[in-house]
Order: sequence, then C-alpha cells, then structure tokens
Amino acid sequence: MFSALTPSDLFKCLSDETRARAALLIAQEGELCVCELVCALGDGQPKISRHLAQLRGCGLLQDRRQGQWVYYKLNPDLPEWAHGVLQTTLEANAVWLRQDSFRLQQMGDRPVRSAACC
Repeated sequence: MFSALTPSDLFKCLSDETRARAALLIAQEGELCVCELVCALGDGQPKISRHLAQLRGCGLLQDRRQGQWVYYKLNPDLPEWAHGVLQTTLEANAVWLRQDSFRLQQMGDRPVRSAACC
C-alpha cells in the first residue's frame, strides 16, 4: 500500500484538524496513547479513537496494546517523502500545536511505557 501512497491520499487523511493535530503530536512525541491524545486535544475518547482509526486505516499510524493502553506511532513503512512532509509541517507549526503540547506536558498520571527488551 505504501508504495502507492500518493500526496492526495496523505493530505486527505490529514485534512481534518483533529487528525492533523494528532498525527503531528505523535510525530513530535514518537508514541502516544489514546488517553494522552484525549488530554492534549481536549476532545472525548470516542472522537479521538475514531480519528486514530482513520489515520491507521490510511496507513499513517501503527498501534500496539500494552495492558489497558493502546499506543500509536507513525508507521515506520511510510515513504520517506511522507515522513518529510510531517516533519516539515511539525517544525513550521510549533505555535499551532503549543496548547496541545502544553496540555500533554501538564497531564498527570501519564501511562508508563514498558522498557524495550535487550
């Protein structure tokens, strides 16, 4: 699928503000769970989960389960140009994400990720 990912596919996937903010926060942090995105974006869990499912469906994100938490990260198989678009957008729009990043950093009881094995 990723060899066929086109710019229009990527931009359609990111055309919603919630999806764009979630994808950029994940790109910034490396990995986030649903509860962290709910806090950072200030929306309800059903809405955030729906948007994450769309981002996963278009191939932008991968998820993993750790206990009760579901974590999302950028799909490492994305084409290099797609990673570049996300990184450039992230670097050029720190002000746009400032409040979301602040809420995330202020979140108490963030889930603890298990350490990587060996």
